[in-house]
Amino acid sequence: SGEEVPCGSLWRSGRGRHRVRAMTLHLLKLAVGVNSVEHLAELQTARLAEARAAGRPPLLVHVTRQTPKETAALLDGGSLYWVIRGLVSARQRLVALEPVQGTDGVRRCALVLDPDLVETETQPRKPHQGWRYLKPEDAPADRRSGSAEGGDPKLAAELRALGLL
Repeated sequence: SGEEVPCGSLWRSGRGRHRVRAMTLHLLKLAVGVNSVEHLAELQTARLAEARAAGRPPLLVHVTRQTPKETAALLDGGSLYWVIRGLVSARQRLVALEPVQGTDGVRRCALVLDPDLVETETQPRKPHQGWRYLKPEDAPADRRSGSAEGGDPKLAAELRALGLL
């Protein structure tokens, strides 16, 4: 048959030459020690300035211990969604996943991020270690400019839970 059938996280054509298409996936990561989206932006701006001053390419990189296995799906339009103080609050498009080796000799994964930090509608999340995959249908929408959420993300999440926002 010529239909496309799921094969893990990839889609393969059911006949002839196999055509493989990745389904987009995202990552969810806690922003430890970060107080707000603005604080995250400040930290990233400082990292870019440090890289420029040191003569390194100004890339935003977040290094993680585990390398995601779903690389094709993550790089097919995927983003890293940041959990800030218990709420998914922002995202950045994943540009590349690169293997790196720490000064301790341990191999890790560098998540190369688009510098554009996009605020999202807030979504409560429980703490977790490392990163988690996030399906597109479970990801919060981007926040529209002039959104009714206003400035307090915790209040906005409570109002949304009550169906008032």
